[in-house]
Amino acid sequence: MGSSLHIQAELPARPELVMDLLTDAQKIAIWSGEAAVLERYEGGRFSMFDGWANGTVQQISKEELAYTWKVKDWSDETAASLVHIRLKAQGEHTIITIEHKDLPDEDEAAAHKVGWYDYFLIPLEDYIMILER
Repeated sequence: MGSSLHIQAELPARPELVMDLLTDAQKIAIWSGEAAVLERYEGGRFSMFDGWANGTVQQISKEELAYTWKVKDWSDETAASLVHIRLKAQGEHTIITIEHKDLPDEDEAAAHKVGWYDYFLIPLEDYIMILER
């Protein structure tokens, strides 16, 4: 069993908008700056950052999204990890919780924690702020 991380942040939008931004491949590409694929059904393909991270959608609903996650940098023998995202309304905002389980080791967990902020949460929040103008 690998390493895990848990991140919680507040986004300035309702959960419906946040989920749309997390599951519409064209919108993911806009806020992340790189090509994305997300087929909105269990078993659908998932890819972000121009194919750097790939997986399969495990769960998708109004407030939850889960997919396997394996990056190109990992060896063929390295098993995919699991990302589970939960959204909870807090007034007009959303509390987003990201659990990333089964990362290969603590170094990957530490690197991914930084990445979740720098390449996911911060660009997502910046995009929401543009939409709100």
